[in-house]
Amino acid sequence: GAVQVMIHNAAVGQRAFAADSAYDIDDVIMRTNYLGPVALTKAVLPSMRARRDGHFIVVSSVLGKFGLPGRSAYCASKHALHGFFDTLRAEVAKDNIHVTLALPGWVRTNISMNALTGTGAPQRKMDSGTATGFAPEYCAERILAAAEVAKDEVNIVRLKEQAVLYLSRFTPSIFRRLIRGRGI
Repeated sequence: GAVQVMIHNAAVGQRAFAADSAYDIDDVIMRTNYLGPVALTKAVLPSMRARRDGHFIVVSSVLGKFGLPGRSAYCASKHALHGFFDTLRAEVAKDNIHVTLALPGWVRTNISMNALTGTGAPQRKMDSGTATGFAPEYCAERILAAAEVAKDEVNIVRLKEQAVLYLSRFTPSIFRRLIRGRGI
């Protein structure tokens, strides 16, 4: 049958400063995190438009809202997802097609273990934030609950991550000073 719901959830993480990363790493991350979802969306969108029904659920990240040292390509890929899918949402609303962007913070997955270093080798180390993050099941439940009511965006974050989101949005100069010299 036709694809009614497309969930974009593939991602490659990064743990290297921009100056220490080969261009090939940026390319791999952008192809996986951004261009892959765009290609899949374009493949199923015509049938959704013809049926006038469908839903894209895009698992992005809070890092789609701000940059963090050591994650340049990762953040760029998540920013790109937001730009593309926010625009798509406006373009296909008349076709009864919905877009839900999910912005999780730390989730207990292997993303930090598999995150690419500047040479392209996996980090093979669990970050403390990832190790103590939300259970994947909890994150999935929150995403599905938001999608069921066709919510445009859902933040799945703890209080500290929510504070960082607000700080980056409402006092960007303070936020930028706080993250200078930090990272990885």
